[in-house]
Amino acid sequence: MNPATRTAFVPAARLPAWLERFAAAHRGKDAQEDTDDGVLLSMRDGAVALLSPPWPDDGRPGRGTDLLERLVSVAAQERRLGLVLVRRGGYGVGVAVAGTLLASKVGTSSARSRGADAGAAVVDRAAQEAARIFAGQGFEYVGTGGDKPLVEAVLAAQGLRPCADRPRLAPLAVADPNMAVLQKAAADFCAVRIRITDPPQ
Repeated sequence: MNPATRTAFVPAARLPAWLERFAAAHRGKDAQEDTDDGVLLSMRDGAVALLSPPWPDDGRPGRGTDLLERLVSVAAQERRLGLVLVRRGGYGVGVAVAGTLLASKVGTSSARSRGADAGAAVVDRAAQEAARIFAGQGFEYVGTGGDKPLVEAVLAAQGLRPCADRPRLAPLAVADPNMAVLQKAAADFCAVRIRITDPPQ
């Protein structure tokens, strides 16, 4: 049976404590390696954790004496993000810094639009609100989540193409967007993404 895997999102400020607990739960750290996807930690019981920073260093590398200190330093940098979450059940758009929404709008598909044209109706509303919220708001990255074709349709809308050209963060899997989902996404996009593989059974 293949080992179970899961993903956790840990803010930079909480990462040192998380690492201590993770190492203690898996009999200590065996090795760490710098990879293209982040820092790969191997534990003595066979568990593995891949820690990926929320964004590339982009000429602003992290400070520190080892890989993990530098990763925490990069993740702690405040970057401004444009968020676009879209599913057939609704949308959420916003601008966030340090995991906090500065401006946002969420909406659901109406009862009349939940048939075959539900996707088109949600895309139209999401594109209108994104254009309104993003106007005059500079941001470095776009964070997306939900139904990829619907997200791409929103970003292809007239007036949003400059946003679509911004660097993209790794997308999130999200439920139908509401304010709680959008707030969590804002925080997760700014956190260290940790893919954990349990030890072999």
